[in-house]
Amino acid sequence: MGLEEKAGNLGFVTTTLEAAVNWGRTNAMWPLTFGLACCAIEMMAAQASDFDLSRFGMEVNRPSPRQADLMIVAGRVSRKMAPVVRQLYDQMSDPKWVIAMGDCASSAGVFNNYAVVQGVDEIVPVDVYVAGCPPRPESLIHGIIMLHEKVKREKLAPRSKANAIRFDESGRQVDRIGSR
Repeated sequence: MGLEEKAGNLGFVTTTLEAAVNWGRTNAMWPLTFGLACCAIEMMAAQASDFDLSRFGMEVNRPSPRQADLMIVAGRVSRKMAPVVRQLYDQMSDPKWVIAMGDCASSAGVFNNYAVVQGVDEIVPVDVYVAGCPPRPESLIHGIIMLHEKVKREKLAPRSKANAIRFDESGRQVDRIGSR
């Protein structure tokens, strides 16, 4: 006689704490919009009624990093903007995730020069890359679903520090976080 038979129709749910917490995290991700170029238009289109991001618990983009747990970097990141991206990421509460939306955020795209960061993963750890120039809203939604699958498999343990760049107040690179 198993637990299911003993519980009967009392409405009990048996699960692990990790599964319950990760289920809640996937259904209540609050994105911080960080649109830097044309990918931001497609990100806004994904929130319109045609694609409806609210079905994933993302009704409203948060205006403050302290209220968000998902940063969607949409577009190219210049060297001057890199410290701002890192500061916003550091202000987000844990756990936090990052989606690099578009070729420019992933690898600088067509902007392969000294003034543009060659992928936002040099600054913050990226969980999901969404390819395209600019990617369609369907691609962003697919990336969000991939992130949800990743979050469902996470363990309830502190996440490690990222191997990313740290900047001083003037915007100059100081060191790489996680390096010796």
